[in-house]
Amino acid sequence: MRIALSEEFLQRPIAHRALHDRAKGRIENSPAAIKAAVAAGYAIEIDLQLSRDGIAMVFHDDEMDRLTSAKGRVHLYTAEELSHIVLTDSNDTIPTLGQVLQMVAGQVPLLIELKDQTLDLSASDGQLEEATAKALKGYDGPVALMSFNPSMIANMARLMPGTPRGLTTSSYDYEDWHPVPHATCDRLRDIPDYDAVQASFISHQGNDLLRPRVLELKARGEAILCWTIRTPEQEKMARQVAQNVTFEGYLSPLPQL
Repeated sequence: MRIALSEEFLQRPIAHRALHDRAKGRIENSPAAIKAAVAAGYAIEIDLQLSRDGIAMVFHDDEMDRLTSAKGRVHLYTAEELSHIVLTDSNDTIPTLGQVLQMVAGQVPLLIELKDQTLDLSASDGQLEEATAKALKGYDGPVALMSFNPSMIANMARLMPGTPRGLTTSSYDYEDWHPVPHATCDRLRDIPDYDAVQASFISHQGNDLLRPRVLELKARGEAILCWTIRTPEQEKMARQVAQNVTFEGYLSPLPQL
């Protein structure tokens, strides 16, 4: 069953990894960035990784070292261990999805990206999907789910059939996507799984929005979001195709709601 995005996801600009600003101690996906986005009235995009003990954690990277003093992959740590790891240049630690849901509490839309756990966009084992569904049980705010890995979205269609879901999509440049096999990049570039996973939107690479398949989906009436827009000029260009933007580094204008 295909579930449409609510209008709020198309009206409120989406703060990429929440409203982060490292200079102000608001690190991407951090509690401070979440709270700032809620206070400003933006929709929020967050990323999920899986802890060693099967908890959905709000953190973008596979590896810990860019944003913390810890080393190794996120899945080597328990949720308890991750909760004590301080994010660089801040006082925050890594939150669970459950903690972020308590902060947002339905006040603004929440766009949740499940990060690929296979490193090559192959078939998912379903563990992060199960953890995500468990955390979201009973949450009644506006939520949508997406992933670059179509098998993860197929799993979410089974686990949460009443929740809007989409595909995060890209030009799949070989160098940017290493070590994903070239054949996988070539296949995913044309967004072949959109109907099979019963998606109702894509969030596509912002400088690739004129791709014929994207324009075809737009002509069909499908919702088109995009990532990551970093200037007002980029936003103006992106909105010629996309209905909404995922932004960072500036403040996208909020509509009068």
